[in-house]
Amino acid sequence: MTLPLFLKATQFLLILLLLVSASQAQNMNAEQLLEAAIQHHDPHQRWQNFNDTLIIEMTAPKQSPRKSTVAINIGLDYFYLQAQRNNINTTYIVDKNECELMLNGKISFNETEAKLNNLNCDRAYMLKNYYTYLYGLPMKAKDPGAIIQNSVLKTTFKGKEYLRLKVSYNEGVGDDVWFFYFNPKTFALEVYQFFKTDKNRNIIKESGEYILLFQETEIGGIKMPKIRRWYYNKDDKYLGTDTLLN
Repeated sequence: MTLPLFLKATQFLLILLLLVSASQAQNMNAEQLLEAAIQHHDPHQRWQNFNDTLIIEMTAPKQSPRKSTVAINIGLDYFYLQAQRNNINTTYIVDKNECELMLNGKISFNETEAKLNNLNCDRAYMLKNYYTYLYGLPMKAKDPGAIIQNSVLKTTFKGKEYLRLKVSYNEGVGDDVWFFYFNPKTFALEVYQFFKTDKNRNIIKESGEYILLFQETEIGGIKMPKIRRWYYNKDDKYLGTDTLLN
């Protein structure tokens, strides 16, 4: 059967647009790729004033599920995390530079209970940085102190083609080296990977983890990965899965 002329023209234009898009993606520098990715995930620039709550379930081999409620208010520099596992409820609050901790809803607990449940302010600040960094990607890759390698690598990871971006950090900001893998058609962030470094800030190849991202859900106007699956770099050992429930 012969296609009508207008259908042939439409088909040709579609193929041409796809070829142009693919060509542009391959010729992007790091800044252009990062901006395209941010446009995909945060088209209305909501992250800088993000104020919303994440409900996250974490599952891992040989562990009971952990359900966490995470509130992040970037404008007020406020972070709240309440995590529950096996009837133990731990709460970490960072309000600007003030830290508050609770165990099973109570602010009073002894030193043994604090150690057993890892309740301390250093961990509270670490958790704040952890959740705001990972759920704030790829926007957080533009934070002060980030060193973005200008070249973009077209590569394959676990059988899929990606555009890869390398980001390291100034001394005193961060010691890990991160690789971000973007879908070459949509520019969605689909994998991130980090490695530890030695005293000379060289990558330790057997260190670190990679995280596969699946699906997308919109929270606070931002497209976030609904599912994150964690693995060791050295042997692909599966570590666990984080799932956004909201």
